[in-house]
Amino acid sequence: MSTVPHLTTALTGPLLDLERNILKAMPEIEHWFRTQWQEHATPFYASVDLRNSGFKLAPVDTNLYPGGFNNLNPEFDALCVQATMAAVEKICPDARGVLLIPENHTRNTFYLQNVVALQKILRHAGMIVRIGSLLPDITAPADIELPDGSKLTLEPLERHGNRLGIDGFDPCVVLLNNDLSAGLPEILKNLEQTVLPPLHAGWYMRRKSNHFGVYKEVATEFAKVLGIDPWFINPYFEKCGKINFHERKGEECLEGYVSEILTDIRAKYKEYGITQEPFVIVKADAGTYGMGIMTVKDPSEVRGLNRKQRNKMAVVKEGLEVHEVLVQEGVYSFETVNAAVAEPVVYMIDHFVVGGFYRVHSSRGQDQSLNAPGMQFAPLAFEKPCYSPDLDDPDCPPNRFYAYGAIARLALVAAALELEQTEPAFDAHSIAPVRAVEG
Repeated sequence: MSTVPHLTTALTGPLLDLERNILKAMPEIEHWFRTQWQEHATPFYASVDLRNSGFKLAPVDTNLYPGGFNNLNPEFDALCVQATMAAVEKICPDARGVLLIPENHTRNTFYLQNVVALQKILRHAGMIVRIGSLLPDITAPADIELPDGSKLTLEPLERHGNRLGIDGFDPCVVLLNNDLSAGLPEILKNLEQTVLPPLHAGWYMRRKSNHFGVYKEVATEFAKVLGIDPWFINPYFEKCGKINFHERKGEECLEGYVSEILTDIRAKYKEYGITQEPFVIVKADAGTYGMGIMTVKDPSEVRGLNRKQRNKMAVVKEGLEVHEVLVQEGVYSFETVNAAVAEPVVYMIDHFVVGGFYRVHSSRGQDQSLNAPGMQFAPLAFEKPCYSPDLDDPDCPPNRFYAYGAIARLALVAAALELEQTEPAFDAHSIAPVRAVEG
């Protein structure tokens, strides 16, 4: 049985060659994934941003602290609960208590609705769940009413020896929904409890360039299963690690990589008769929330950035300065929802696809990031209650989502390998890594 639910898609035309290849290879694909999960530990959860240009279907971002569970279709609740039970049983078979630690931005009500949705999933999976805040001004339980009528209670964290909890609550598992962009707080160091995702998955340590380096290897292996050019599922990228947008340093490095990748894309477009204009996306090598991103079609565009553009690129979440950027092949999105450009975001718990949604932006183009103010979310919905592709009707809409689920799970395998390769070895007395391997 496949682990991808049937969903509707914005694309209503016949399946394209790439998707047909994926569908045709379904038995081999599922066997390949099973062998991966026998060898590697699955991240607890993840979301993957995909772009589908018809000729190419590729991940452009993999988030290990997904913050949009409130955007999933409620019909997926049972899938989420089953996957969560499977994930928790691996880590802590007798787990009853989960301490959920969210992001600090308590004014973002959309994000807080995600926390409520996540808490509900965990509770339905049989967990006692309480929410502990890293905010120093949370010194007593604080109730927050949300616009959708839901409510959550933030409570102050308490540290007792090497255990973290809340007043009267000693959990088995600490689940982070905080991506640690601002660094690793002292209160999380040297805990004896299981912390998920592992601390080194935080953006203070993780780099997108590492992830896509591992993804390139995984995609190459997967492409052999499909008998296709890996480029169809893998975006080119380079890392520029010495940049200062405020001081205009490193522009030559950036311009060189932009030129190199545009040249590589042009060669592939020519090889496959693709008439679109190549573009690249330049974005911070760490962090999320769509900050520090620009579309570039000519190398000269990164040489003469004006002050507004430099300010936009220079700082990301938590006010952190950007000194490392990812230069990534741009993948057009030819999907639409109500005539607005859309991209699918696939959600996974353990190794199961549990749903997804379209990120939609009415004022953005097919060659731009849609993760920007003004974006909206359209839940992907069940077509009918079954979980495997319809091999007898290759053009039925659910089959398109099977392709999405396959590529999203491919990014999940890459994330698993990435975390293995970057895992620090800790000595008995210090959180400082005594070794760190770059992927």
